[in-house]
Amino acid sequence: MSIKKKLGLGIASAALGMSLVGGGTFAYFSDTETTNNTFAAGTLDLSVDPTTIINVDNLKPGDVMYRDFDLVNGGTLDISKVDLSTSYTVDGAENNGTDDFGKHIIVHFLENADKTAWGLGGIDYNDVITSTTLHDLKNMTPDAVESVTAWWAWFGGEESGLPAGTSDQMNVLFEFVDNDQDQNHFQGDKLNLEWSFTAHQTEGEER
Repeated sequence: MSIKKKLGLGIASAALGMSLVGGGTFAYFSDTETTNNTFAAGTLDLSVDPTTIINVDNLKPGDVMYRDFDLVNGGTLDISKVDLSTSYTVDGAENNGTDDFGKHIIVHFLENADKTAWGLGGIDYNDVITSTTLHDLKNMTPDAVESVTAWWAWFGGEESGLPAGTSDQMNVLFEFVDNDQDQNHFQGDKLNLEWSFTAHQTEGEER
């Protein structure tokens, strides 16, 4: 056999071998399934009803003001806590020297009625705020939906937090304190109070 024929035969054999190898790489069964997956985030939606808790004029020392309002969870996620932050400004403060109108307004209580528990003697164990001036309250961040029920209370309210689709009723009592001293420098003053309620989610969990 001539060299040409031998060479041609070798090339043909090699080509055939490669085609078999190449064809072998695709010679298997297969089956594909596709899954459709979603990651949908929930919502935190806290609202206060009404949005203006108190709006009063012509105050004088000794006046007390009771109000109530609701904290509403209109979202899809449970709320673990609601931080209450206090800030205020005073129109007319330039005439008060070093005195602060906020030191003369006391929050006697801010009570979460839904979390209220009563102990022996009818004592209420769930005031979010107790006898604190607005001035001091600026440095505090109480949890408005915490259940602080004492262990000996025989009748308890709800657990801490605010589940989705529920609300808590809040009761508050303010007083413009009459301190039996000259408070004339507060005449005509206006204290603009801002209470901010910040909702926090519950802890993550295995889903």
